[in-house]
Amino acid sequence: MAYKRRPRHAVVVMAAVMLAGSACSSAASTTDSPRVATLASTGSTPSASASAASRPRERLDTTAEEFEAMLKPYDNCLKEHGAKPRGEWGGKRPTGAQLNKLEAADKICNPLFYPLPPWEKDPANPEAKDFARDVVKCLKEKGIRYVEVGDNGLDIMLGGDQNDQESITKGMDKAPDCEREVAAKHK
Repeated sequence: MAYKRRPRHAVVVMAAVMLAGSACSSAASTTDSPRVATLASTGSTPSASASAASRPRERLDTTAEEFEAMLKPYDNCLKEHGAKPRGEWGGKRPTGAQLNKLEAADKICNPLFYPLPPWEKDPANPEAKDFARDVVKCLKEKGIRYVEVGDNGLDIMLGGDQNDQESITKGMDKAPDCEREVAAKHK
C-alpha cells in the first residue's frame, strides 16, 4: 500500500495483510465478526513504574528506517530474555512455548524499550482524543466513507462493518496527510 511514510502504519498494513491472508486461507472460520482495519498503536501500554524518559518517542513523520533503529533496544531485550524478536519467526506466528516466552519477555521489555507513540496519539496526552476526532473529520472531508474513532477514543478505524476495502486503502493512503494537517492546527 502507499502508506509507507509511517512505520507504525506499515505494521498495521502488515497486520491487515496477515488478517486478510488468514481470512482467505480459513474459509471455515468460526467467527462471524467483521474484520476492520485500524490505525491502532502497536505495543502494550507501559506500566506506571516504567521510565518514559529513557524510551524513544515516535513522531508522526518517523520513517520506517528510524522506527527500526528505535526498535533495536527492544529486540535486544527480547533476546536477552529468551524470546525471538519480530522478524525472526520466518513469517510464522509464535505458538505454545515460543509465544509464552515472547509474552513474558514483552512484559519486561515493552515498558522499558518499545518506542512511545507520537505525542498526538499518546494516551497520556489529554488532547489525543481530540486529535483522533479531528483526523477522522479530515479523512471524511477527503472522501473516506467508513472511518471512525475506535472504542478507546485514540485509534482510527477504517472499513466499518461493511469491511469496505476502498475506505481502508484510501484511508491508509490519506491518513498521514490528515495527521500532519491536524497536528499543525493543534500547535
